Amino acid sequence: MMATSTVKFQAPSETSYDRNTELKAFDDTKSGVKGLVDAGVTKIPPIFINHKHAQPHQKPYTQLGDFSGTKQGTIPVIDLDGVHRDATKRREIIGEVLEACEKWGFFQIVNHGIPACVLDEMIDGIRRFHEQDTEEKKKWYTRDVKRKVMFASNFLLYTSPAADWRDTISCSMAPNPPDRDELPEICSDIMIDYSKQVMRLGDTVFELISEALGLNPNHLKDMDCAKQLYLFGHYYPACPEPELTLGGRSHSDGNFLTILLQDQIGGLQVHHENQWVDVPPMRGALVVNIGDLLQLVSNDKVKSVYHRVLARDVGPRISVASFFLPFWRGNSSRVYGPIKELISEESPQIYHETSIKDYQSHYTSKGHDGVSSLLHLKL
Repeated sequence: MMATSTVKFQAPSETSYDRNTELKAFDDTKSGVKGLVDAGVTKIPPIFINHKHAQPHQKPYTQLGDFSGTKQGTIPVIDLDGVHRDATKRREIIGEVLEACEKWGFFQIVNHGIPACVLDEMIDGIRRFHEQDTEEKKKWYTRDVKRKVMFASNFLLYTSPAADWRDTISCSMAPNPPDRDELPEICSDIMIDYSKQVMRLGDTVFELISEALGLNPNHLKDMDCAKQLYLFGHYYPACPEPELTLGGRSHSDGNFLTILLQDQIGGLQVHHENQWVDVPPMRGALVVNIGDLLQLVSNDKVKSVYHRVLARDVGPRISVASFFLPFWRGNSSRVYGPIKELISEESPQIYHETSIKDYQSHYTSKGHDGVSSLLHLKL
């Protein structure tokens, strides 16, 4: 029988309410948001209430309309078929990539080379991990960032103004991947297989972006932008009060590039032209989004954008985010700044250089506060 959380949470109106105490009580269960759902909560604990987002008079999201009915043509969709064998097609794709990176910072890709069965098994593997016996799952619960494998709810739990309705397993899969027996047995095979395939795809996407910027195809790869891969397996349980919280608060990614696999539940949104736009699930597609560091080195030629995940009263929603970064722990002194080939009199340098270590420290300490993590680097 699955263990459930018995911790009691205080209402925010009580004078004795202590947020830090509640955060620790939640963290100490080591069972995450799913533990709350397993315990049968009908009201979300105060630590999850997002006052910037809360709309008490809003109907549950599923009653606002069919999510799958949002504009499919809004977010760019790029077909990679022929990218490695047809020079004319490749030039067309590069043009589409440039336009998407400049205008959106987000696009979806199809015919990317990763079989649908691998995508489906990756989603199922993350589901199996999060839905296994709680006591088994607790063995992986940690906030020690030096661990290759981490399971936790809200990595920024103690620094964020509101917790997200989400649990996550994260793994450092490159350049020094864990041994098979260092990964959860319930999903180890697919994590290894998917990581190898998404690394190859990442190389292709970095080539296309390099060429879109007018650079040698290997320019970004030679900067080690794709050297390190973090895999984040997110699990968003159905929420009893989705109008009061978020599955993932608004943020831009503090990396070079993210390749995202999402299931068919929906809820991902991107902030575009002062409004939130749905990123509708497409079976077999992967989402690509530009990170802050790629905006930095491109001297604002491509843009990272804010995105979020809505909480929903159906679920669970499952997604797998692949984060590409340099292996900065292997070379913490290396600095990154605007690429010199992208600087000119017409396009002067915008940012100072920074080490990945310093940038990540700043990104983590400031939290997701709605202010760009690049602002402090502007000249």
